[in-house]
Amino acid sequence: MNITFRQLRLFLALAETGSVSAAARMVHVTQPTASMGLKEITDAVGVPLYEVVARKVHLTQMGHELAKTARAISGEWDSFEQQVNSVKGLTRGKLKVAVVSTAKYFIPRILGTFCAKYPQIDISLEVLNRDGVVKRLEENLDDLYIMSQPPLHLDIEDEVFMPNPLLLVAPKDHAFAKKKNIDISALKSEKFIFREKGSGTRMATDAHFKRLKYRPNVRLELGSNEAIKQAVIGGLGIAVLSKYSLGDKTDQEGVAILKCKEFPIESSWHLVSPKGKKLSPIATIFKKHLSQQAKSWK
Repeated sequence: MNITFRQLRLFLALAETGSVSAAARMVHVTQPTASMGLKEITDAVGVPLYEVVARKVHLTQMGHELAKTARAISGEWDSFEQQVNSVKGLTRGKLKVAVVSTAKYFIPRILGTFCAKYPQIDISLEVLNRDGVVKRLEENLDDLYIMSQPPLHLDIEDEVFMPNPLLLVAPKDHAFAKKKNIDISALKSEKFIFREKGSGTRMATDAHFKRLKYRPNVRLELGSNEAIKQAVIGGLGIAVLSKYSLGDKTDQEGVAILKCKEFPIESSWHLVSPKGKKLSPIATIFKKHLSQQAKSWK
């Protein structure tokens, strides 16, 4: 079986884009050249690697295995290049990070300080819901992953780097907005607005209420923090949100943090990678930078 490194890059581009034309653009060749290269790869392997249905590429089982192999080889080569650059006194290359949507409120600032320090490093940032991040973790698509509820079914390296308190919020003119030491029993007539099932915030909230043996009256389930904030401001109910999804001046945003005795919910931000994964030099540098930034924020 004779497949070149360039062909592996092409097939990996196909797996990531799901399109021959998009893969061609990614590796900077024409579409006919890409099509010919993909045919040569399939002929070399000797079994179908993908099929095209309604103009969308779908990998076969063996295609997924080849993409996994190509990704591992590409990652090792990128790591080697970074090590060579390090020996030369250079810090350049690419960092791929996937984060859950709530982390978008602080991760760009940390990446900004990182890029300012290492301007020759290119950043690829994926912001998804928790299920999307876990799927990328399963497929080992990135260097590092940031979430508040790491998956229990995967063998992972898991490091807590910063608290993520979950706060109880209401409209700023809510009857409880100025009260202190609110007992959770006083909320029995309140309607709750929750994040969608499967999100890290929802998982932590459900577990917290279960421990308290409290059953909230859920009016709405929404898929983003911004949508929940707007629903709270509109008077549709109260909600549980990460501190990082709220501005420094919550009253100016139209919401108030309720001083309930059972809140905040203690949660944390986790930095995750597959167990045994050898981090690239750049990923290792970013991990240290993230830890330093988190300490200064505390």
